[in-house]
Amino acid sequence: QVQLVESGGGSVQAGGSLRLLCAASGDTISGKWMGWFRQAPGKERESVAALYTSAGSGTYADSVKGRFTISQDNAKNTVYLQMNSLKPEDTAMYYCASDLRGGAWYQWRRYHYWGQGTQVTVSS
Repeated sequence: QVQLVESGGGSVQAGGSLRLLCAASGDTISGKWMGWFRQAPGKERESVAALYTSAGSGTYADSVKGRFTISQDNAKNTVYLQMNSLKPEDTAMYYCASDLRGGAWYQWRRYHYWGQGTQVTVSS
């Protein structure tokens, strides 16, 4: 059974930075799609970024492109999300997901494993 644990969330002012971590256990992240998603109160869960760990390059939602960077450390079985130039509209609970099955990277329902989330709050 795969377990994902997110950390690194917090409260920052607009323009600030945070780095989220997703530590996986129970299976290797190697050769899998790993994704970050977010959900603000009253809104649908939306895609943020994803990475096919064997390819090493990420793909991003338009809203975060150029500001966020997804990366991996296979030795630590961990995926990161570096978030720069944060905006108030980035405020949300951020979730890590793994093991995409039969869908596109941005389709959150196609991911099999989820973490509990880490809160990111950006004030203006």
